[in-house]
Amino acid sequence: EVQVAESGGGSVQAGGSLRLSCYASIYAFNTYRMAWFRQAPGKEREGVAAINSVGTTTYADSVKGRFTISQGNTKTTLYLEMNSLKPEDTAIYYCAADPQAFITNTWSSVTTWRYWGQGTQVTVSS
Repeated sequence: EVQVAESGGGSVQAGGSLRLSCYASIYAFNTYRMAWFRQAPGKEREGVAAINSVGTTTYADSVKGRFTISQGNTKTTLYLEMNSLKPEDTAIYYCAADPQAFITNTWSSVTTWRYWGQGTQVTVSS
């Protein structure tokens, strides 16, 4: 069973930065993809950014230019660098992993991801 665990959430003022980390044992697969999702109160879970095992990335329009997804050197750790944070970025952020090689145009659909972490809270105050 693949283990997924997030860390690094917290509270920050608008305009500030946070870095989220996610450990996932998905590296046991030769090919894989990983992603960050978020869910605000009363809203559906939405895709934030994704990356695959060869480093291809994609972002939601709402975070382009502000957030950066990356992998650690050992590829067991996923990061989300969040800059210029806005109050609307407030949500529980989830890490997801899946043994698929490609990031398709359905990447932001929660049903296409097999493994999930428990989530970490990010709160941005105005």
